Amino acid sequence: MLDVSLSVQRLRVDMPIYATDKVSNSTAAPVVETCSPPGDPNLLDSLSYTAPFLIEKLLQDHIAETAEEAEALFAEVKKYIALTQSDRAKIYAMHSLRVDVAWHQFILFTKEYAAFCHTYFGNFIHHCPSTAPRSEEERSIEVASLAQFWERYIELFGTPPSDIWNDAAAIRPTRRVLNRHPGQLVIKDVGDMIDLLSPTGEVLISVNEIARSALAFTSQTGAFYVRELPGELDDDEKAALVAGLIQCNVLRLAS
Repeated sequence: MLDVSLSVQRLRVDMPIYATDKVSNSTAAPVVETCSPPGDPNLLDSLSYTAPFLIEKLLQDHIAETAEEAEALFAEVKKYIALTQSDRAKIYAMHSLRVDVAWHQFILFTKEYAAFCHTYFGNFIHHCPSTAPRSEEERSIEVASLAQFWERYIELFGTPPSDIWNDAAAIRPTRRVLNRHPGQLVIKDVGDMIDLLSPTGEVLISVNEIARSALAFTSQTGAFYVRELPGELDDDEKAALVAGLIQCNVLRLAS
């Protein structure tokens, strides 16, 4: 049963329902030194903090293409941190590589980042990768699901998360992407479609014939720019294919 079907001009992309259900883009979660009181009004005051130095760096490092995009990324960094500090009974993982990268860049300004944390949250907020060792106490804390993250976001900020959280929406020909399993994925012909199979034989994504060479290239290549996809696909079709592969957790955006 196919749950997702995308058609862009000549390209058709299908994803089985279980492929999208199993996707997890979580990359990190915050760890703090001390607890701050839940409901502290400073939490939402943090959204007014400005950091022109960070906006400049996001542009210089091509993490954002415009000042507006850089401001939007930083706005979501602030919202994410405020959200995690608003409910200490759960761990809220990071669900966007782009927002996570912007957070990384903010942390590099160590003096400013530390002052931001202490001013609005009363403690230093560490960036903790998902693979980092955790204490017994941290392992006992419930990890919020993506649905719980979305619900908490709406409760705090009054609107659903913006498209900034959708990494696939940021796909452009100049974007570099990484393959999570280069050389381990298998191409299989099924009727007029070509399936990409996981190492365990599950169908991750299906495309039509026009995308065969691009899909084969993707399955074997560890890192590449979207524009490098071979074959007859135009830029919009390449972006659509990569977006589908990110959605089913085959590719991820490079930082």
